[in-house]
Amino acid sequence: MIVAVLVTVVRCGGHHHPAAPVRAGGPAPAEAPAEPAPGVADGRPGAVEPTSSAGPAAPPRPLPRSPATSLRVPSLGIDAPIVAVRVGPDRQLGTPPLDRPKLVGWYQDGPTPGEMGTAIAVGHRDTRTGAAVFAALAQVHPGGRIEARRADGRTAVYTVDRVRVFDKARFPDKEVYGPSRRPELRVLTCGGLFSRRTGYSSNVVVFAHLTATR
Repeated sequence: MIVAVLVTVVRCGGHHHPAAPVRAGGPAPAEAPAEPAPGVADGRPGAVEPTSSAGPAAPPRPLPRSPATSLRVPSLGIDAPIVAVRVGPDRQLGTPPLDRPKLVGWYQDGPTPGEMGTAIAVGHRDTRTGAAVFAALAQVHPGGRIEARRADGRTAVYTVDRVRVFDKARFPDKEVYGPSRRPELRVLTCGGLFSRRTGYSSNVVVFAHLTATR
């Protein structure tokens, strides 16, 4: 599913500054190489059966459309309810309310969990009241799991491919939202240095793809 949307930024809260943005450019499926965040590496070994030649597991079938209800990141202890977010009149993708910092926002006009294309989840790093749901998002590692539950009772399980930190002024829209032929997920929050005048300097983006459904 490809969604063409004119989006310039994603709102994201910060220390005493409720609108430090994460940029976004039209949620559409994709990925391409970029400079890795410090300490993050790509690639992981595939399973090998002792009596047969090694080979990649068959990808799961994409799921039909069903709204997201919660997001779980086991390695970070995150199990958060989801609220739908949309693009506003200012061409910014909304985020959860600042007074509910533990919610995750799911772009409701894009793919739902497990659907073909690139689904988008966003959340605050922090707010005036302290750490928010994605305070530790940059600590996710390749190979980690992200589970998105759906209204129909199914769960889409994504495996993290890589984590990147992009400067807001040079945010690669095409890399984050470009075309893909499989179900993928991007999870975004603010990152980098914080300024009271300009907000956060960077954006944390987790790239993941669907590896199981249940």
